[in-house]
Amino acid sequence: MKVMSVLLVSLFVACISGTVISTALPTIVGDLGGQDQLAWVASAGLLTTTASTPLWGKLSDLYGRKRLFRFALILFAASSALAGLSQTMGQLITARAVQGIGVGGITALTQAIMADVTTPRNRGRYSGWIGSAFGVATVAGPLIGGFLVGSEALGWRWTFYVGIPFAVAALVMVERVLKLPHVRREVHVDYLGAALITGAVTSVLLALSLGGQKWAWNSGTTYTLAALALVLALAAAWQERRAEEPILPPHLFRSRTFNLAGLGSFTVGFAMFGAMIYLPQYLQVVRGMSPTRSGLMTLPMVLGMLGASIVSGRLITRYGRWKAFPLVGLPMIALGLFLLSTLTLGTPLAVAGLYMLVLGMGLGLSSQVLVLAIQNDVDPAHIGIATSAASFFRSMGGAVGVGVLGAILSSKLSSGIPELMVERHVAPPAGGMDGLLGSPSAIHALDAPLQSAVVDGFTQGLHTVFLVAAPVTLAGLLAVLAIREVALRGGRTAKSGAGQGGGSGPRDEAGSAGESEPDGASDSVEVDLSGSAREKIGSRG
Repeated sequence: MKVMSVLLVSLFVACISGTVISTALPTIVGDLGGQDQLAWVASAGLLTTTASTPLWGKLSDLYGRKRLFRFALILFAASSALAGLSQTMGQLITARAVQGIGVGGITALTQAIMADVTTPRNRGRYSGWIGSAFGVATVAGPLIGGFLVGSEALGWRWTFYVGIPFAVAALVMVERVLKLPHVRREVHVDYLGAALITGAVTSVLLALSLGGQKWAWNSGTTYTLAALALVLALAAAWQERRAEEPILPPHLFRSRTFNLAGLGSFTVGFAMFGAMIYLPQYLQVVRGMSPTRSGLMTLPMVLGMLGASIVSGRLITRYGRWKAFPLVGLPMIALGLFLLSTLTLGTPLAVAGLYMLVLGMGLGLSSQVLVLAIQNDVDPAHIGIATSAASFFRSMGGAVGVGVLGAILSSKLSSGIPELMVERHVAPPAGGMDGLLGSPSAIHALDAPLQSAVVDGFTQGLHTVFLVAAPVTLAGLLAVLAIREVALRGGRTAKSGAGQGGGSGPRDEAGSAGESEPDGASDSVEVDLSGSAREKIGSRG
């Protein structure tokens, strides 16, 4: 349990870094200025997290999980400190971009290490805990951020400082309890492939995150970024086929399970990140809630994710079958999104909470299970890159979802609110609508007729956002239906050579002495280079 505690603390801190600033952004802009750069504070970390994820997985296969995990924690802590010390928006955005690289490493390596030290059968249980960490971070972030921003003694800078002690504690615990093999061998890093993949992903994400906001979708800039992404992707595919140690081994894409589970992960990310971004819009703009209260209102979704993740993980561990869970979960996600599209100002909060619960349960049944499917399909020597690829697909889906759904909402607001004003014979505000729409408090300070038009415009826009997201999830359902299920392996089966880069073959438990050992056994993990697992059993209390 000590190893899993280290991994979960690290993952929680990394995930919360993306949600804790949501309630602090208006205060940050008021302090540092740069309203036009506000989107970059949130987007910079997402861009670098997504782009760097495949690189972390491959490098850990080559150089070892533990040393890369240490570096990711150090990078995260240092960049968090720099973000908190920032004096300009440019400095803050740069620090957030570096922080995103560390988050990418922590996210990818947490799941890879978990796969190293467990059997495929037992990964279900621990993947449920990982899904729970994601869920708790989602709701805890805005609550912690709201408390820190509202505190006179602390302030918005502590939204970045708050994760540093946990990262340092995790670093110390990694040194003490995580005993993965240190493999010395000649390696050939595909630097050109890494650069091409990073460039292609960054170009796509820039086009999607800023298209329709900083520039029009049909602008020359958007077309240039799309063309650049295509050229770089083709060049990366050519390079990966000829590289001695490719960052993304082409043989992975010859696996039906890898491709289809990756598509499923993409659609889950699209729905998950879209809901997490736009549900607060409904609660704060339409219902007039404070950021802290809106965070509390999303508890049903988070509890649904927690419960479904843990229960599905235990059932997968017990029976070794995983496919039924996303087959149930993905339709629940689509249903939850459809139900959210019906929300209005008059919807009882209990009903809204029920809709969020349905969505959360669907996410909990689907998200981590698809990672398990990919891990179960590859040789243990490629667990690192396969796990990173699964995280990459989900992050990419989230980035695409946020970009596309954000563009849809912006379009609906820019056309819908003026139409409602004309229909109701309401004059627009003297300062225009541009600066108004980003501030829920400013919207609710408007005169009643104008406020009603703006709130109804948001309601209609959010209807469209959730309706668009629902069928995307059903595409993921079709992908999962086409996967041929292979039961998760059990027992201490490790393949020789799997220790490359710190990965061993599978093990029975994540750092525990195995299910047959009594409670109280020490759980420091050691893995043999031959692929066999051994344990250091301490005194039993």
